[in-house]
Amino acid sequence: MFTSEPSKKGYEKTASLTLESYWLDNPDRPEAQPPLTSNVSADLIVVGAGFTGLWTALEAALEHPNWRIVVLESERIACGATGRNGGFVAASLTHGFSNGLSRWPKEMPELLRLGSKNLAEIGDRISQFGIECDWLVSGEIDVATQEYQAIELAEVHAEMLELGVHCEYLTAEQIRSRINSPIYLGALLDPDVAVADPARLAWGLAKELDRFGVTICENSQVTGLEDLGTNVRVHVGAHSATGPRVVLATNAYPPLLKRLKHLIVPVYDYVLVTEPLTTAERESIGWLDREGVGDAGNQFHYYRVTQDGRILFGGYDAIYRGKDGVKPEFDSDTESFARLADHFVQTFPQLDQVNFTHGWGGAIDTCSRFSAFWGKAHKGKTVYVAGFTGLGVGASRFAALTSLDLVENRDTERTRLHMVKSKPLPFPPEPFRSWVITWTTKSLQKADRENGKRNLWLRVLDSLGLGFDS
Repeated sequence: MFTSEPSKKGYEKTASLTLESYWLDNPDRPEAQPPLTSNVSADLIVVGAGFTGLWTALEAALEHPNWRIVVLESERIACGATGRNGGFVAASLTHGFSNGLSRWPKEMPELLRLGSKNLAEIGDRISQFGIECDWLVSGEIDVATQEYQAIELAEVHAEMLELGVHCEYLTAEQIRSRINSPIYLGALLDPDVAVADPARLAWGLAKELDRFGVTICENSQVTGLEDLGTNVRVHVGAHSATGPRVVLATNAYPPLLKRLKHLIVPVYDYVLVTEPLTTAERESIGWLDREGVGDAGNQFHYYRVTQDGRILFGGYDAIYRGKDGVKPEFDSDTESFARLADHFVQTFPQLDQVNFTHGWGGAIDTCSRFSAFWGKAHKGKTVYVAGFTGLGVGASRFAALTSLDLVENRDTERTRLHMVKSKPLPFPPEPFRSWVITWTTKSLQKADRENGKRNLWLRVLDSLGLGFDS
């Protein structure tokens, strides 16, 4: 069981962090593209230059080489969740197997097939365009740190095998021989997961867009949408982009459509990165295959080894900032950093002397079903997708392809999915939203302390298909 109150040592170890995403703190970061400074017309306008927006523009450019495509980004490419995540690229389209199975049991075989296909195609695109982003199909290991979690992972393992998913259950001895942590009590290995440098992947996609003639306007915040009948005008201050097709890929940022106001909430989680490990330190933990790792609690951590031998360690906290939403000042949190430092040492006590170099946070676009949803506005000319709740690096490309299907009114295997046709249940308005999220968080913490036992409140949320995840 992980400690909840940070120690003095945790604060000391994180007192001198570089408060910037390790991925974005890169001298190879491209120069910003010019903002929109005139009125333009386009065949497709994409709002947002994170993974969803970049994949939407790229796949559209490949399919329609004669289209004029404009991407509008309020800040810089990959400045949001795209450049702030752990770099896990999962095949799952449903925020994990169990979440998908509980919500779309009949569609799960198809969702698994489409997810695996999507992950393979991401790898193919990276190879096709020669994008250098440390792409490695490493697999991911969910580890149990309490006995009830080991039992639950064994049950999930059986369910996955029943649906033909290739996976492996590891005993405590087997997982510790692979990654040496004294707190591991069992694990489940999913080989259909990759790791990558997410910022370099995004920059590589943007480079290809430039080669295909796609216009990316950074520092171009969209201020409104206007339905003109056959077209939609996308306002950027005094200028605009106008066209018959618009895809909104703004995720956790304030939505441009009022209907999304109660469907997503931004929650913040935080990440630390260590200094490069010495040879002796690396040998003390093993981890030769660089698998992604996540522990199996309600409040879970995710961690991995970077290309230059650091350990990225994040998660656990999921902090809702209420009506304040998404602001730069929330990108750091001294208490969360200190807590993560303590949990890192609890996981790997042999690395107690390792220091941290980077710490940052980012907003996750959470919805009540924990996975992406789609919709249309302006009589179908505008399509939106949001609500990934994490695990969006891989799912974002599937979301982009589905968004293009929808904005072109195509009947495909993607658009026929109930997952795509349905919406999550809304969150209540404030102040009830903050009360619900706070109480749910406390209930999840209690469940982790009490061997996974879910109280009445969590059971009611489960029955309604609602929830709140770390």
